[in-house]
Amino acid sequence: MTTAGLVPAPTEPLLDDVRLAVLTGTPGVSARWERSTQPDGTELVEIHSGGELEIRLSVPLGDAVGFWHPDAGWTRTVVADWAGLAHVSLVSGAVAACLYDSSGASMLAFAALDPVPETTMRYGVSEENKTFVVHLRVTAARSPYRLVFAPASSSVATAMRTLRGALGRMPAGVPEGARVPVYSTWYGFSQAVEASAVEAEAGLAAELGCGAIILDDGWQELGTGRGYHGVGDWRPDPAKFPDFAAHVARVRRTGLAYLVWVAPLLLGPEADCFAELSVHAPVAGVVPGAHALDPRVPEVRRHAVDTCVRLVRDYGLDGLKIDFLETVMAYAGTPSPGDIADVGTAMRVLLTELVMAVEAVRPGALIEFRQPYVGPGMTPFGTMLRANDCPADAVANRVRTIDIGLLAAGGAVHSDMLMWDPAGPVRSAARQLIGALHSVPQISARLGTLSGEHRRMLAFWLERWCELRAVLLDGEVEPGRPDELYPVVRAALGERCVVSVTADRVVPLDARRHAKVTVVNGTASGRLVLDVDGGALRAVRIFDAGGSRIEQSDRRLGPGLCVLDVPPSGLADLEVAP
Repeated sequence: MTTAGLVPAPTEPLLDDVRLAVLTGTPGVSARWERSTQPDGTELVEIHSGGELEIRLSVPLGDAVGFWHPDAGWTRTVVADWAGLAHVSLVSGAVAACLYDSSGASMLAFAALDPVPETTMRYGVSEENKTFVVHLRVTAARSPYRLVFAPASSSVATAMRTLRGALGRMPAGVPEGARVPVYSTWYGFSQAVEASAVEAEAGLAAELGCGAIILDDGWQELGTGRGYHGVGDWRPDPAKFPDFAAHVARVRRTGLAYLVWVAPLLLGPEADCFAELSVHAPVAGVVPGAHALDPRVPEVRRHAVDTCVRLVRDYGLDGLKIDFLETVMAYAGTPSPGDIADVGTAMRVLLTELVMAVEAVRPGALIEFRQPYVGPGMTPFGTMLRANDCPADAVANRVRTIDIGLLAAGGAVHSDMLMWDPAGPVRSAARQLIGALHSVPQISARLGTLSGEHRRMLAFWLERWCELRAVLLDGEVEPGRPDELYPVVRAALGERCVVSVTADRVVPLDARRHAKVTVVNGTASGRLVLDVDGGALRAVRIFDAGGSRIEQSDRRLGPGLCVLDVPPSGLADLEVAP
């Protein structure tokens, strides 16, 4: 059924061309809403009514071409209203979205201030009414339920920056350990990890400039077979790690922080604790071989917190990679067997207790979350917000890390672990680094078996990333339209600017605003077309994919259109010409 087939409700003007209607799911209970303009220019809408709410937004179609939300995946166009659907909670996406036109300007941009209530978001083109609609059905909404709207903005990124400021969830600061390149064992080793091999890789990773290591799946007992039949006890495999604490200490002496992968809400039937906990894990098959524990039960929350604290305390860890939190959504909308009614509230209680307990034994602990549980509501709990798994997919890594950054109110955005064909050309391997450029890179190659050429490439790109880190992580990012998959991404901070180019597009550069520009060629072409405004630039240095410097005469670029020869997967450093 299309949204036009629902019981009609009168709408009222909200802002710009947006109209709003509010309904309640309780017969005889009405809702009222009020709007106020905030000092930052946003519009705050407070809806007064407890229980279930239905909030309807509509905008004339106009020149709309795309609709972005945190869990959009590859569906970024203006789909029909019978096709657009997202199920949102604290650990799955966020109630936030942006409709935009062909110039990239926003037409509707909003976010909910309370990230916890389970919400269904239905969206798309109303064929009958020639409008774009968003319908939010919020269960157990607390009164007042608050939505913040950004005024029409020049781009999706601009609108989302405005909303990020309104969310007000920025923590005191991101730990330095969350802002350094990471070595991960997953794609390099899969589950075939063992102490001596990991220690050898850790030494090489430290030499290349990594600041942390994540020991992924396979370190624990029964951690074999790419399944999760044995998870739940979370004890080191004594055959792989005879003295796990001593192993961690040896790795930490290389200068790396040490994190371990754990999925504390998964329960496998071969775990010793299965008999005790299985009554609280009735849903099976959420991942291959395992059940999901229900966080609404206090015994489950206690198990998860105790597990994480024990790992950090007993083995001297610096943090945890906490996986598969979204699996608890299997219990959304079902009767609660515990002391908390809904999954979102239970997860907030669990994560609050977990982080406080881990911090008590390891102040400044690093916690990694991954999509889809990286929304603004997770900011108080996680320091590392990672793109979902996309092995060897530089495009997905670019898109997912930019998506996370659009709404990240805190924490450091991390790429999925980078892997590539070690027998392939250097330019192909470097493309993986370029796909992760606007995030903290996580490397997952077997460093000890890389060729000298590939290792030099990796050292070059990690060195350049560290040099440009402040611009890439802290600068103002403008990636363009989400439906175009961000082919030209600009990050700017002060007089410095970094532009990554991954499609055959004209690259606008502003010589008045940026005195130093680094342009990264992520295309297969050996040239970039620049459109220089406000003066002229000159090419100071040009490097190929492996980091070798290309000698060429000092060239004046611009003003206007000009062509610059840059090798595929290479980069050029430009400066304002005198």
